[in-house]
Amino acid sequence: MSDENSADFGYERVPLREKARRVRGVFDSVAGNYDRMNDLMSGGAHRLWKRFTLSLANLRPGQRALDVAGGTGDLAAGLARQVGDRGLVILSDINASMLQRGRDRLLNEGFVRNVYCVQADAERLPFPAGYFDCITIGFGLRNVTDKAAALASMAGALKPGGQLLILEFSHPTLPALQPLYDAYSFHVLPLLGRLIAQDAASYRYLAESIRKHPGQEQLLALMRAAGLEGCRYHNLSGGIVAVHRGYRY
Repeated sequence: MSDENSADFGYERVPLREKARRVRGVFDSVAGNYDRMNDLMSGGAHRLWKRFTLSLANLRPGQRALDVAGGTGDLAAGLARQVGDRGLVILSDINASMLQRGRDRLLNEGFVRNVYCVQADAERLPFPAGYFDCITIGFGLRNVTDKAAALASMAGALKPGGQLLILEFSHPTLPALQPLYDAYSFHVLPLLGRLIAQDAASYRYLAESIRKHPGQEQLLALMRAAGLEGCRYHNLSGGIVAVHRGYRY
């Protein structure tokens, strides 16, 4: 199978169309325990990582934002608080199960007037060019089949001066951290998945997908190739997570 016709699914190479189906199956499986598992897997640190990402967004009342692959709506809720009732936030996800959980959570938290939910593919976003002041994607880019297409699609939906924020697992920058991180990823995460979500395989895939995701500098190059400027990144937790940001000028 040639590289042009296949994609990584964890450590496997699968046909392009097969990856989307299998990723959908993973998130259909984990949707019900997604928030609980995030807290357990990160020790609650994912909330701090998302808070830092939102501080970089720094939106003003009345602006428009898009949260791509937004899952259960953590970033979308924070963006909605920034833009206020006069602004607009769209929560999008390709997975219907995840999107439903995000929609229900946002409604339960009282976000009715300024938040909409749209099922959408990150590689082919159905929004006008130059529409958003800010686009975020949190822990979703590594699951996209064609990352270059997704980055180009998000860049095209930004207004001139708008910024893209990518919160994603990355590569540890401290050598001593790597063996501990590997042991945790490949032994503890699947165990938690089996005990809490009765699904070790999906959490094994999530650990593998982190390893196959581009490192900090590689992702920076992909963002620049997509036409974004002023690109840079912030390492968090020793590089286990990074926030990449770039602008459309």
